[in-house]
Amino acid sequence: MTDTVTIAVDGPAGSGKSSVSKEVARRLGFGYLDTGAAYRALAWHVLEHHADTSDAAAVVDAAGDFDYAISLDPDEYWVRVGETSVTEAIREPRVSSAVSGVARVPVIREHVNTMFRRLVADSGLPGVIVEGRDITTVVAPDAPVRILLTAAPDVRAARRSAELTTQDAAAVAAALHKRDASDSQVVDFLTAAPGVTVVDSTDLDFAQTVDAVLDVIRSGTGGSR
Repeated sequence: MTDTVTIAVDGPAGSGKSSVSKEVARRLGFGYLDTGAAYRALAWHVLEHHADTSDAAAVVDAAGDFDYAISLDPDEYWVRVGETSVTEAIREPRVSSAVSGVARVPVIREHVNTMFRRLVADSGLPGVIVEGRDITTVVAPDAPVRILLTAAPDVRAARRSAELTTQDAAAVAAALHKRDASDSQVVDFLTAAPGVTVVDSTDLDFAQTVDAVLDVIRSGTGGSR
């Protein structure tokens, strides 16, 4: 059995990396791993423990009984903590606001990154599209294909606003800017590391972005996929 191919995709909020990565996974018959979901699930878990997500020691303590599971099937996406389905709950604003506090704890990142590698290795799939932040540099720096998917800030805000129909555009743009500023203290997700291919979707629609990513993958894996 051949080893599972890891395709690493980084990008800022609103860049389209989740929806694009899912579609690319479908086209290739690969799995899809949303790494951000793990941090969201952990943030949810810490909040359920009534712990302070800005307190690193409290986060580490609450993470002690963090039992996490996620689907790698792009068409059957679910996230669980223990026996609880948190697929929808981890997208709540209170969780979104707490994610950066959890993700900035070095020991947590190290533990979660190890978990990501294990999920891919144990998947039994021909390949997995792994998307999130610092995937190309920390989680899978040796992946045969590493992509930074990005877009101009105003375009990212507009796309995120279209997804979140219950919030006005100005609020979404402000939240996205705040998330960028907060996350940039943890990882550099706007600059491509050496060997990482940039796909800028500012002037591309969804289908064109998917095709651009597929072109990079085919080029990086010998064009056979």
